[in-house]
Amino acid sequence: MARFPCHSWSAVLLLTLAARAMGAIDCNLVGEGEQESKAEKAVLASLAPLRNKVFSQRIHGTDNDYTYKFTVCGTAGNTSGPGAGLVQIDNKNGQKETVLGRIEDTRIFNGSDWIMLIYRKGEKYDTHCNQEERTARVMISCNRNTIGDNFMMLNEERGKVEDCFYLFEMDSSVACPPVDVRLSVGSILLIVFALLVALYLIVGFLYQRLVVGAKGMEQIPNYSFWQDLGNLMADGCDFACRSKLRNVTTAYRGVGDDQLGEEQEERDDHLLPM
Repeated sequence: MARFPCHSWSAVLLLTLAARAMGAIDCNLVGEGEQESKAEKAVLASLAPLRNKVFSQRIHGTDNDYTYKFTVCGTAGNTSGPGAGLVQIDNKNGQKETVLGRIEDTRIFNGSDWIMLIYRKGEKYDTHCNQEERTARVMISCNRNTIGDNFMMLNEERGKVEDCFYLFEMDSSVACPPVDVRLSVGSILLIVFALLVALYLIVGFLYQRLVVGAKGMEQIPNYSFWQDLGNLMADGCDFACRSKLRNVTTAYRGVGDDQLGEEQEERDDHLLPM
């Protein structure tokens, strides 16, 4: 029976541990295998462009100084262990990390232009909310101009007996609905008209050149018609737009006797009998 060297077993063990670690740092929806919601899995898959990205915000006040770090289906903290998807870092207390939500218990749903990602199983409260586990909710709103930006903490709801949560928001294009590209009736008509014009010019050009034997500008189909079209349009514009009347009736003016010339004396001697 062949035996593997000790270093080979070590390599296999390291690969196994690495594979388990990789499997551990991934969002785990409610249910296992076929029991997981297909709708949730589809929404979670749409967040793929945000993976391996860490978003953070620092809130500095008089009494506190916190930094919040968030990642999608990954580890955001440095000392909180794998799976801490959203953490709070106390900058005044030696960078102490508090896990607000873990990806091992993930909820997700969406609307027309937003996605709500929920991490549960955070560290327990000390005195608030009946010492329940913390929960982080991240509202991802549609913004087509960025993959992910404007991450900020909005509110901490801890005044209740249960169901307390931290609320965050951020902008991302992954929450936007797909763009429905449809041509309008007018666009379709314009495309058809352009195709017909192109077909008319190509076929007419080939006919004039190959059959008729035309050269130069005469190769343009119906060249005489297009040549006269400009004049016809100019005449139509002149007829419709010009305000000056063409045929102006001359105003009647009376004629005085002084304006009449001297009448020549009519001689009718030739009419007298001889």
